[in-house]
Amino acid sequence: MAQVYKVPLVLTPQVEGGYTVTSPVLPELVTEGDTVEEALAHVQDAVQAVVELYDDLGKPWPTDLCHQSQDEPITFDYAVTVP
Repeated sequence: MAQVYKVPLVLTPQVEGGYTVTSPVLPELVTEGDTVEEALAHVQDAVQAVVELYDDLGKPWPTDLCHQSQDEPITFDYAVTVP
């Protein structure tokens, strides 16, 4: 089964429009989108890129981001927009 990570995200509105997504615990994670939905859709690829970067550099992944038990519920906040 794939590893589940709980990664805190910050969506910052840009003056020119759209959003930049970063993480306070993974400074290498940066992505963007024209809408909240698009920005969040890019997070999966951005996290995968950071995982690969950490593997390549031999840098340990922050253990507090790993969801340890496959039997426990996963709780998280999620941003949605409602028209």
